Amino acid sequence: MWPYFPDLLARPVPRYTSYPPATLFTEKVDAEVQARALNSVVSGTAVSLYAHIPYCQSICWYCGCNTGAAGRTHRLHAYLEALEAEMALVAKMLGGRGKLQRIAFGGGSPNAIEPIAFVRLVDRLVTMFAGNNPDISVEIDPRAFSLEWAMTLAVAQVSRVSFGVQSFDPEIQAAIGRIQPVEMIETCMASLRARGISSINFDLMYGLPRQTNESLLATLDHVVRMRPSRIALFGYAHLPHIFPRQRRIDSSALPGIEARFEQAAIGYQRLLSEGYVPIGFDHFALPDDPIAVAAAEGKVRRNFQGFTEDQSDVLIGFGASAISQFPDVIIQNEKNPGTYRERIGAHQLAGQRGLIRDADDQMRARLIERLLCTGRTDASCLAADSIAMTSLHQLEERRLVERDGRDIVITDAGRPYARVVAALFDSTLPALGTGSLAA
Repeated sequence: MWPYFPDLLARPVPRYTSYPPATLFTEKVDAEVQARALNSVVSGTAVSLYAHIPYCQSICWYCGCNTGAAGRTHRLHAYLEALEAEMALVAKMLGGRGKLQRIAFGGGSPNAIEPIAFVRLVDRLVTMFAGNNPDISVEIDPRAFSLEWAMTLAVAQVSRVSFGVQSFDPEIQAAIGRIQPVEMIETCMASLRARGISSINFDLMYGLPRQTNESLLATLDHVVRMRPSRIALFGYAHLPHIFPRQRRIDSSALPGIEARFEQAAIGYQRLLSEGYVPIGFDHFALPDDPIAVAAAEGKVRRNFQGFTEDQSDVLIGFGASAISQFPDVIIQNEKNPGTYRERIGAHQLAGQRGLIRDADDQMRARLIERLLCTGRTDASCLAADSIAMTSLHQLEERRLVERDGRDIVITDAGRPYARVVAALFDSTLPALGTGSLAA
């Protein structure tokens, strides 16, 4: 279905969950800058909150998240105390000026903490930030799920639950250190649906060790039978030099670049044939899901949580490594949970690194976001850049993009190369300043 261009697939480009990308964060942007950004929030501004729980009951070998084993109970309690203290500190600085829209819990696994602790966090956030029935989503490890957790999520009025599934193939599960039978996921979904929580996302992966086209299709057979409202289908990134836990994965068992490409295409085709709507380049949703509705209206956004229908321009992150985003500032909290607790214990904001976005950065961020979310964007800013224009012409020749007035439009054939197209607008990539896409 998709043309195979290995030179483009091999090109290192960011995922563009932000622009400029997180690789350019600097420690010059610190808690002082974070305080100014918070103080600049205007009354009535739509605000979304994110709470990071950097712990899991057990660690999966493929994981690239900032997380560790839950282990000692007192460590979890100390972290949660710091998390609440940070929430109170930020809420005081905002002074009620933000208009709370959404709350998201991620990690790690938020269900690594006790259910009562989760309810307390939700209550604190809604109370401190004067939320009026905000949309609440939470990531869940199905291996640590229980009937108590299903009841807790319902009581907390959680709107959406995301399960880390990755694959249903037992051999692949063993190869990535994540054993969870199909029946376990079925039980989780039944428990949630029985309590009125019907918006459920599955995170799936291709490019896993020992994964074949057949095993991916077998996983998708189970998935479409269970009918989650959303699906994210990611390519596994093997980076053992960055994430030591990945050294437990047999690199010789990983599919090659062409096999990965074929798996992505197979997954895309199968999900579309089952009625799922493609969102961006790696998300899918049933037509009546809010994000699919937003896509039909051209209102999908992209942030550090991926593709979303969230329209907030201010995202405030709590917890170790959490990222806050403002129109002109992106800032990340201290990554180490122990150091994070020390900062908060000293009544200091936890912002430790980030970047300031000037007018050009903000313009490019909007263009890249629109391109990745809607498949088209205004390309007039490229006209003065001969290198970018050369690369654009090459993409046109390969029929991956086409022109529509001032806009460039990603074709169906160009969908798997969306980030490569987005890189045309990225002034931070030296590769685009030194050579063409054919280099």
